[in-house]
Amino acid sequence: MSLSKKIKDLLHNQPPKTENQDDPAAAISGDGLVRFHLLFSGRVQQVGFRYEAQQLAITLKLTGWVKNLFNGQVEMEIQGQPEKIESLINQLSIVGWIRIDRVERQQLPVDRQEKQFIVTG
Repeated sequence: MSLSKKIKDLLHNQPPKTENQDDPAAAISGDGLVRFHLLFSGRVQQVGFRYEAQQLAITLKLTGWVKNLFNGQVEMEIQGQPEKIESLINQLSIVGWIRIDRVERQQLPVDRQEKQFIVTG
């Protein structure tokens, strides 16, 4: 299975939407915004991953943050239209010096106060 197919499956196989607004999985806003916590594994540190992620997020008008973890993974929270988030991940996966082996995803409530995408660490 290609990475692009894996990413599409990851982002589209979301838990069913419910009416319970206390459930983070149900936190899709009326304007279609979603927020994900993502953990990237692979060759994702010391290859410009965070810079590329920030530039793509700005271009795609996504908000959130990205940072390196001590275990070699990169952690990201990203918010926006689902297809734009998918595009960001797909574009990161084709940057020659980045190799994404795995993306772990958890859906979070949308943060209405967030206005930009930053590198935090």
